[in-house]
Amino acid sequence: MKHIEELAAKVTSGERRALARAITLVESGRADHQQDAQALLQLAGQKGRQALRIGLSGTPGVGKSTFIEAFGTHLTAQDLKVAVLAVDPSSTRSGGSILGDKTRMDRLSRDKNAFIRPSPSQSHLGGVGRRTRAVVALCEAAGFDVILIETVGVGQSETMVAEMSDIFTLLLAPAGGDELQGVKRGIMEIADLILVNKADGELKPQAIRTTADYAGALRLLRKRAQDPEGFPKAQPVSALEEDGLTQVWQDMTTLADWRKAQGHWDKNRARQAVHWFEEEVRTRLLSRLTTDPAIKAQMETLSAQVQSRATTPASAAETLLSTLRQSDP
Repeated sequence: MKHIEELAAKVTSGERRALARAITLVESGRADHQQDAQALLQLAGQKGRQALRIGLSGTPGVGKSTFIEAFGTHLTAQDLKVAVLAVDPSSTRSGGSILGDKTRMDRLSRDKNAFIRPSPSQSHLGGVGRRTRAVVALCEAAGFDVILIETVGVGQSETMVAEMSDIFTLLLAPAGGDELQGVKRGIMEIADLILVNKADGELKPQAIRTTADYAGALRLLRKRAQDPEGFPKAQPVSALEEDGLTQVWQDMTTLADWRKAQGHWDKNRARQAVHWFEEEVRTRLLSRLTTDPAIKAQMETLSAQVQSRATTPASAAETLLSTLRQSDP
């Protein structure tokens, strides 16, 4: 336990290597490591530090890494400490990831005020690794001012990132009118900012038109209690030319300050904590199906019976649940 106390002290003092070791610990699947990770998170969180958590999502090829590097550099130039959690897609076959985000953010990775941590999504829906929220907590404890959480792709499951961020940003590319049909209403409803990237060169006029399309679509959505006048909003940006970044940061801070003043910030953080408690309970219950030898064996037997049509999926599930209920103290 002493080594965990020492690690927590180093993390809260801002030591980069200690933070990297702590993240590796919370991402580990080993049972003993998970026990240490819980103790570490408890100790590191005692200072109650908070950062501005910004979720970033967007279709592949929209320029997320380019935007994050330009935006992160813009923030570090203001002497803000920025952590980037870039979630890479994992192979469903081997479980491996390329983890190439850090190589795509060469300038930001060399910035003394920035910390980039690529993590595999581990095949979880939404491209957000199960332990990403714990990593966010560690980065807050380490004293970072802004945490950028990049996710994989766009889809209904991307709402998961909204449950660990204060501001959710959707990054899109200039396109024709049909592009609006390709973005699901669910992700539009949770977006605080829609940024149309690549608003430069020949694409600039198209980016402005696309921005107008999304601004019109946002006006049709139901007004949310946590939004001041003018939010959510859409605007064009150019990560390549670093144009519009000042306005983006101004909008983010304006929105965050308003939500803090109106009490929405604390309510949202509390609601998110309950959500992740419930998710952790679900995950641990499901893990029993693969870690408990007796239950795992029964699961395989019932699966074979369902496959041979000797029983129905519903009946097999009820049998398994009965076993789980009987095995609980």
